[in-house]
Amino acid sequence: MWPYPRTLAHRGGGTLAPENTLAALRCGLAYGYRAVEFDVMLAADGVPVVVHDPELGRTVAGSGRIHDYTAAQLGAMEAGAWFGPAFAGEGVPTFDAVVTYCKAQRIWMNIEIKPEPGFDGATGEAVARATRDYFAKEIAAGELLPLLSSFSIAALEAARQAAPELARGWLVEAIPSDWEQQAKELDVVAIHCDHQQLTPELAREVKEAGYGLFCYTVNTPERASELLAWGVDGFCTDRIDIIPSMA
Repeated sequence: MWPYPRTLAHRGGGTLAPENTLAALRCGLAYGYRAVEFDVMLAADGVPVVVHDPELGRTVAGSGRIHDYTAAQLGAMEAGAWFGPAFAGEGVPTFDAVVTYCKAQRIWMNIEIKPEPGFDGATGEAVARATRDYFAKEIAAGELLPLLSSFSIAALEAARQAAPELARGWLVEAIPSDWEQQAKELDVVAIHCDHQQLTPELAREVKEAGYGLFCYTVNTPERASELLAWGVDGFCTDRIDIIPSMA
């Protein structure tokens, strides 16, 4: 149930570039990563943009919330200088720009649907529809597609309704006791969890039930080897400089 790469660059370039920017994607690629995880939410005009926090201030200079601004306004904001002067001028990229770059460079994508509160369904639907449209040819040809994931059950349900042909993963911190029932109801192919909350027993349970198992965010080679030995299928990492890319 996991036909995808084993190692993903977290938010594009891990700790080596400003997260969720085109610069981060270029950085990940420079380290040999052709698989990436990033976050998508909706701007005020309904355009999907790639950013993690619903509020400005941490990685994007300014105040207010992402949904207060259009995609064009967000693209003109400073999203790279906080990381270092070499990245000044990086804006918040649109989902379209990120997908275009990844497709051109043959980078596989784990697309996390990251809705602002109150926009779960709308975000899940918009991201799924856009992804389906971007990959219409690949869907028709039966090729490997991106994986959608989310902590939001409402977003996952909306994504399933909008584009049932796209596989989905359910994000949790700790795997709940009723995970299998919920996974069946959500019709997901994989469970994504915090690696610090995982045990060998839970890993075996998920795998024996026929689901893919993905972990976030694994930053030492030793822990990566341990999790793979438990049967974990894949993980994202901030340390693309010390954990080599694995197909």
